Amino acid sequence: MTPPSVASFGPRGRHTLDELLPSVGAATGAAGFTDTLGLPSAPRYVVMVVDGLGHHLLQEHADVAPFLASLSGVPDVVCGVPSTTATSLTSLGTGLRAGEHGVVGYTSRVPATGERLNSLTWDQPVDPDTWQPHRTVLELLQDAGVAASSVNDAKFEGSGLTRCSQRGVPYHGITSVWERTDVVVDVVEEAPRSVVYAYESRLDHTGHAKGCTSPEWRDMLAAVDTELADLRQALPADAVLVVTADHGMIDLPQEDRFDIEEHPALRDDVVLVAGEARFRHVYTRAGAEADVAARWADLLGDRAIVSTQAGLDDWFGPISPDVRGRIGDVVVASLGDFAVFSSADFAIEMKMHGFHGSVSEAELAIPLLVAE
Repeated sequence: MTPPSVASFGPRGRHTLDELLPSVGAATGAAGFTDTLGLPSAPRYVVMVVDGLGHHLLQEHADVAPFLASLSGVPDVVCGVPSTTATSLTSLGTGLRAGEHGVVGYTSRVPATGERLNSLTWDQPVDPDTWQPHRTVLELLQDAGVAASSVNDAKFEGSGLTRCSQRGVPYHGITSVWERTDVVVDVVEEAPRSVVYAYESRLDHTGHAKGCTSPEWRDMLAAVDTELADLRQALPADAVLVVTADHGMIDLPQEDRFDIEEHPALRDDVVLVAGEARFRHVYTRAGAEADVAARWADLLGDRAIVSTQAGLDDWFGPISPDVRGRIGDVVVASLGDFAVFSSADFAIEMKMHGFHGSVSEAELAIPLLVAE
């Protein structure tokens, strides 16, 4: 059997999430932006990210999401690799792929210190504006005369990930769904041309905790669908609502989970393990990456794609020199219902039901729905 390869999976030749905000800018008539997605012209846009709402999940559960299921949109859109929140939101916010903006996963190595950075909790003394130095698309829209802003949970204001993905424009912190709807409507109406970014996290949290095919997940999808229908109704007639996601999700069986701590040879020549269960960054001692990749590939077989950095442009886009050291010397993208756990480094993952991060269609494909 031929082992799976990087080139067999990923976003090559498909629309990716980094295209969305530049396309929105062009659709509002702002100079300097290109609409690669074919969005309708309108002076006002609201871009709502529903965390964890994969394209395939929405298709499978359309019966509980009649509003979203009724919408047309842009076909064949993927979030990018790895299919995880921190990377995707930064791709959306910067209009760049991960190899350029540098937020390369849920966790990754800080080359200067060798420590592991959690991109959601931002648990290392790293300046987000230096880690991700590019201006956000929201900033550029504001420069072009569009009133751009972010409406999001108040607790995320000023976080490292927010700085990486949404900095440079007003941030409106909210504490409830009802407040979010009111604030989004108020903000989008404040200027004749406006773009508002908003975010919904509960579906993803439910999927991780209960599974993305659980009754609880379906109930949450139904609630989100109703809320977004209400939001569309409350928006002015000249506003367009775009609903998208940062990744899909799959459920993994609780039994027989692969734990690298039960295979000590996998730690040979490895100095740090990062990423997440479905997409591992493995950092090796200098010059050992080929041996480590061969060792991991031999054990994992066709359950995962194991690759050195050669060829990863297909997944990460062009990789800048400053970013290369953040990406694993070896990366491990799990396939099927497999994942690479570490009970020593990531014990919390052992308790989860729903996962994402890898290159399966269920994780990569996202909806990009347009409600005019």
